[in-house]
Amino acid sequence: MDQKKVGAFFKQLRKEKGLTQEQLAERFYVAGRTVSRWETGSTMPDLSILMELADYYQVDLRELLDGERKQEKMDKDLQETVLKVADYSNEEKVKLTGRIHIFFMVGLAAFILYMVMLFAQGTATTPLFDFISGVSLGVAFGTMLCGVLFTSRYYQKIRAFKMRMKEKLRGGHTPA
Repeated sequence: MDQKKVGAFFKQLRKEKGLTQEQLAERFYVAGRTVSRWETGSTMPDLSILMELADYYQVDLRELLDGERKQEKMDKDLQETVLKVADYSNEEKVKLTGRIHIFFMVGLAAFILYMVMLFAQGTATTPLFDFISGVSLGVAFGTMLCGVLFTSRYYQKIRAFKMRMKEKLRGGHTPA
């Protein structure tokens, strides 16, 4: 795959829609620099975003990956392969999100421990008590921050889009 060619095709498609890089970035919830990197061929979008781009520009995924328009439409075998890859990608993201949620719950438990220790403390403190409450607060804050950052990346929107694409590729009707 020629990433420079693909990037130039991304730029061509964006310009055909009359969009700036910033407008496209807002549409797909990425940074403007990310769109710039796609168009220069420095990086490639995630599979879920590639599928969304294909739908948005009304081109086949294969056309995006080849960096040019094709006259023939995607055959059935290729459609099935794309669906399998999308399903695999979705399964991996579900596993990762599950792990992140566990991580988040550990942080919540640490925060609850901190709150219990804070209220149980009274006026007398010991260095061990202070150490445990400080560590639990740090763990709680760190894990909750990580949990929020990792789970707020529009995961549900991407998953819903994948399901719509899957239905569309299988010849079904997508809900409006």
